[in-house]
Amino acid sequence: MPLNVPNLITWLRITLIPLLIAIFYLPDAWLSPAGKNAAACAVFVVAALSDWLDGYLARVLDQASAFGAFLDPVADKLIVAAALVVLLQLDRVEPVVALIIIGREIAISALREWMAQLGKSKSVAVAYIGKVKTASQMVAVPLLLFHGDVLGVFNAHWLGTILIYVAAALTVVSMVHYLRRALPHATG
Repeated sequence: MPLNVPNLITWLRITLIPLLIAIFYLPDAWLSPAGKNAAACAVFVVAALSDWLDGYLARVLDQASAFGAFLDPVADKLIVAAALVVLLQLDRVEPVVALIIIGREIAISALREWMAQLGKSKSVAVAYIGKVKTASQMVAVPLLLFHGDVLGVFNAHWLGTILIYVAAALTVVSMVHYLRRALPHATG
């Protein structure tokens, strides 16, 4: 396991997961419900930005590694899954939406592992639809965590709910895309 700056940032993202969850277990006397929402939103935004930063630094510093390529998407999936479980507990996201998103991540990870064993990993490489799905999720989740009005301009929960449904729909579309790309290799 190479210990370099990008990998350390990825590990930091993973260590933010317990913090994201713990925020909501703090007594209200320590942090108000609105404060918990804002803090959890900030933690998730830091995690999302660190995802961009570690990839950027891996390229710029020429510190890309096989371990980093493995760990980065795992960290992404873990932070999103943790946030969705918190949002489920807070009744801010529908169970079917969380199930679709988390289930797809598990299924596609397994599919990619299988394709790699067949030497066909490029057939299920990240596609544009997957990137759009991820972007939609990464905007929806902090809005749902924030849950209130943003500068009196718009309701974060309302916009987050719309975007999480968009993310769920894109999740299904992207899963079908990856399954269709893998299907020819399943029979041969």
